[in-house]
Amino acid sequence: MNYAEIKKTDIANGEGVRVSLFVSGCRRHCKNCFNKVTWDFSYGNPFTRETEEEIFAALSPDYIAGLTLLGGDPMEPENQRALLPFVREVRERFPSKNIWCYTGYTYRDGTIEEEQAACETTRELISLLDVLVDGRFVEELKDIRLKFRGSSNQRVIDVKRSLETKSVVLYLT
Repeated sequence: MNYAEIKKTDIANGEGVRVSLFVSGCRRHCKNCFNKVTWDFSYGNPFTRETEEEIFAALSPDYIAGLTLLGGDPMEPENQRALLPFVREVRERFPSKNIWCYTGYTYRDGTIEEEQAACETTRELISLLDVLVDGRFVEELKDIRLKFRGSSNQRVIDVKRSLETKSVVLYLT
């Protein structure tokens, strides 16, 4: 997996001050995507153990609320496979930090609705998240007043409560 950027003090992509990892690779190609450069799976730098250690160090300060995964699309199967061991380790090292993930795919029943994105790692990766922002960005539904999403079709989902209740529970409406 490649990544495009790491923001070590991001306040736009989740609650609080966060570390955000922008992965490379997205097949959704939403019209007027804010980050088209990350559609290419080869864009950016290889995601290595050194990259992980850099992110772990950035997550260490008490003022950092958590990690955000976005891109590109973290839920592309290639990205899921690379992210799963990393996210497991984030959970182990930083149990009090939360993890947000943005995807153009749709959450349903603990997995991804679209078959092309669901793979052997999907359920476990989702189970390690706290918040999932799902759905394609739709230019015609763009609303700059929305918190943590670009268009009104996208949902900000409380993953833990959704898994417990076996239905979608919104984190923010």
